[in-house]
Parts: sequence; structure tokens; C-alpha cells
Amino acid sequence: MRALTYQGAKDVRMETVPDPILTAKDDLVLRVTATAICGSDLHIYRGKIPNMKDGDILGHEFMGIVEEVGPNVSHLRPGDRVVIPFVIACGSCFYCDKTLFAACENTNDGRGAIMNKKSATPGAGLFGYSHLYGGYAGGQAEYVRVPHANIGPLKIPEVLADEQVLFLSDILPTGYQAALNAEIKVGASVAIFGAGPVGLMSALCARFLGAEQIFMVDDNASRLAFAQQVYGIIPINFAEEDDPADIILNATRGHGVDATIEAVGFEAKGSALETALTTLRLEGSSGKALRQCIAATRRGGVVSVPGVYAGFIHGFLFGDAFDKGLTFKMGQTHAQKYMPELLEHIANGKMRPEVIISHRMRLEDAVKGYEMFEKQEDDCRKVVLTP
Repeated sequence: MRALTYQGAKDVRMETVPDPILTAKDDLVLRVTATAICGSDLHIYRGKIPNMKDGDILGHEFMGIVEEVGPNVSHLRPGDRVVIPFVIACGSCFYCDKTLFAACENTNDGRGAIMNKKSATPGAGLFGYSHLYGGYAGGQAEYVRVPHANIGPLKIPEVLADEQVLFLSDILPTGYQAALNAEIKVGASVAIFGAGPVGLMSALCARFLGAEQIFMVDDNASRLAFAQQVYGIIPINFAEEDDPADIILNATRGHGVDATIEAVGFEAKGSALETALTTLRLEGSSGKALRQCIAATRRGGVVSVPGVYAGFIHGFLFGDAFDKGLTFKMGQTHAQKYMPELLEHIANGKMRPEVIISHRMRLEDAVKGYEMFEKQEDDCRKVVLTP
């Protein structure tokens, strides 16, 4: 089959690789019909995620047609059309029983190999996201093996197009969990840092939950203009404003917003120090976006963090957060928990996540898609690839 493979920082290639096969009784093999490039894929592309290996197949947002199922797969058959959550969960461990699927104990043996034994229990495996998260082949390919197929793959009605439901795989539930973690209520104010795909989905979900005032901070004018037109956000371009948090404070009578959503993660562009730390498998972040969130959130408010972090934060203002009595909620998305509900909202027309798509390409053009997305060329917001 054809697949996009990692060969080093800013070096991804379309290659012919072996077809996936069933290796466990509850596996399925999926023929991919649509896949997407995620903002968090740029962390890999820029060499900021440790424990990547040459030849790893990328991609964690994908859907398609079931080609083959193992004998223990109970509710899916060849020919079924499904969306696959990016989180791989067993469905029966201590955390899965609590619907904390991203904390699954049984699908990732990669993180413990490089972390101190006193570190937190490894989280779930992820498709196409390094051996830190299990080393699973991703979905930017013609076919993919899906483990634990009884937990997660969601059947899709034929009346819905691929583009309408593709983002159920990651960014829509990620934006929804971010908005729920922010405790957004009707009439709330929120500031979203980052106008990438997750930031845009966070804006969609914040509006859906009743947010009245949404600030959005980014340095991409076209993305801010899009979000203003579609989601009614108040744009703040940090390429033009030195202190976005100060603008937010001035607009909220000095109090700050009820919640902030940090949809950036450790800064993808990074620094020499961060690159060195990544080489040592101790990737870090300057923490600038988090410091802005702390400053922009009112006392007693919430900082919600869907952005990817996997290491140290430099200059984290813990004292300021304590003084303001802030609540922090964060972590990988428990996608399986939210997918059925969100599918209903898409089906009844209350959510239209597909409007953020700016570019459609063939899978064979994935290298060009990564380059365009990374450089934010041609007003690129979201790239969808079809084999």
C-alpha cells in the first residue's frame, strides 16, 4: 500500500509499504477513504516529538470502510463505514471503566521505556504518534490496522458525507472536551489561544455551549478573520499586539475572562533549547501561551489545555495561578466518550465542523499538504487527504 512515512524533521515521504494484517482477534483492517493533517502532526513534522523512528506511518485523523475483522469483533462487519478515534483504548481497564479512555492502561507500553519509573502511568496508545504512544501505524495511508475494534470505531449513516464526520476522529471531540473542561455556560466569556484546527473547534463548541464573548489570539490574520466571520470571535493578532492578555483584561473591566483555552501546546516553532531538550527526550516549552492564559483568566476561573504537552514548561507562574485561585483542566481527549453525542449534533445540523476545511488533496500529495500547512500558505486552515 501507499503511506506517508516519517524520515526526520521536515522530511516526510510517500512510500510503498507492506499492507497491514490482523494480529489480534479483535483487530480490524480499514480501507481509508479520508484522512487529515492535524495541527499536532506539525510537532512531529518539526522534530519536536521524541521517539520517532524512520519509516513510521503518520496520521491519526481518519475514517473508512471495514475490509476485514478478527473473530472477536462483535458489532462491525466488512463493508461498514466508520470513523476511528485517534485514542486506542481497551475498554475494560481501571480507566476505561471510568470512561477515561485516553488514560487506558493496556494500549501503550512505549512511554514507560523512556520515562522515570516514578512518572505517571502511561496514557493510551495513539495512532501515528511516535513510540512514546505505542508506535502504532497511522492513517495517512491506504489501509490501517485498528486494534481493539470493539471500542471506539463509530458507524456512520450513509446520508452523511465523509467530510461532515471525519473530524469526529480527533479535533471535534478535542474542542468539545476543551470547552467542557472550561466549564462554559450560557453567557460566559472565554479566550482561546490558537486559531488552528483545535482552536477553531473550541470556538465552535464554546458557541454551542452558550458562550457570549469569545476572544481568539493568534498571529495568522486569515484564520482570525475566518473565525470572526464563522464563530463571531473577537480577534487579537499577537503579531500586532505585544500583550494580548492586557487587551482581554481591558475589555473585561480588569477582571479577565471566565475561562481560557490553550490550544497551542508546546510551541511548534520552538527554540534551540527546546530542540536540544527534544534530542534528550525531555522536550520543553517556553510556556508563553500558558502565561498569557493565567494573566487573562479572572480570579476563580478555569484554564483548559487541549494543546499537546509532553515535557517541561519553562517559567510556569504557579504563584500567580495560586493567587488567582485558578483551576487547570487538561489532557488527551477521551474521544470515544463524546463521539456518539457529537455525531447526533452533526446529523441534526447543530454542528458543521467541515466548514474549516480549506484544502482537499490526494493522499499522494500529502508531502505538499504538510509543507503548505506548516508554512500556513494559501490561507491553509485544514487539509483533507483522500487515497
